[in-house]
Amino acid sequence: MPESLWATFDCYGTLVDWRAGIAGAIERVAPGRSGELLPLYYRHEASVQAQRFRPYREVLSESLRRAATEAGVRLGAGAERSLPESLPDWPVFPDVEPALSALRERGWRLAVLSNIDSDLFAASRRRLPVAVDAIVTAQDVGAYKPARAHFLRFRELYCPASQVHVAQSFFHDIGPAHRLGIPAVWINRLDEREEAGVAAATLPDLKALPATLERLLEEEEAQARARDHERDR
Repeated sequence: MPESLWATFDCYGTLVDWRAGIAGAIERVAPGRSGELLPLYYRHEASVQAQRFRPYREVLSESLRRAATEAGVRLGAGAERSLPESLPDWPVFPDVEPALSALRERGWRLAVLSNIDSDLFAASRRRLPVAVDAIVTAQDVGAYKPARAHFLRFRELYCPASQVHVAQSFFHDIGPAHRLGIPAVWINRLDEREEAGVAAATLPDLKALPATLERLLEEEEAQARARDHERDR
């Protein structure tokens, strides 16, 4: 097994239940409207992040404001603070602990590459049931995925001999990882349509992730042996 073997993860949507956290916060400022506002929020967040870099606190507030404006929803008092203030309480998916524990037992190092402010992630990091070895945030690199900056900074800092990226968002994570030549496992929790040939593997959750990463590593090592054999011929 390579000495520098890393599994990198997106956090929100993959390890932490982003949808439940956002929906709960929306309900507190727009009761009964979270089902309508959540998909609008998701679309506006990508647009806000693409405009220019700003702290994720501002992204949360501005995206909610735009979603509410589009839907004609009047938000309650404190709406601009509702999402960032709720983030420390967003729940961790129940499959995170067994999957990450198994990976660590098998020699994998764990990292998070996240579109968030560093201090906001600190609250979620304390909730994660397994410690992570490294974190790269949007604040660290001054950019939001799907830009490549998270992945490039991680490579620069840790020089992984082998890396697999694991994420729920095809747009933010799986696509850019694939374009950089990083094998990516799509955790398709929302049963979305897959784009063929991009993800190295697709799973509905993290339960089979340890076995899947071992299989991908074996395939990578077999390909390396085949290349070495071809050069020696």
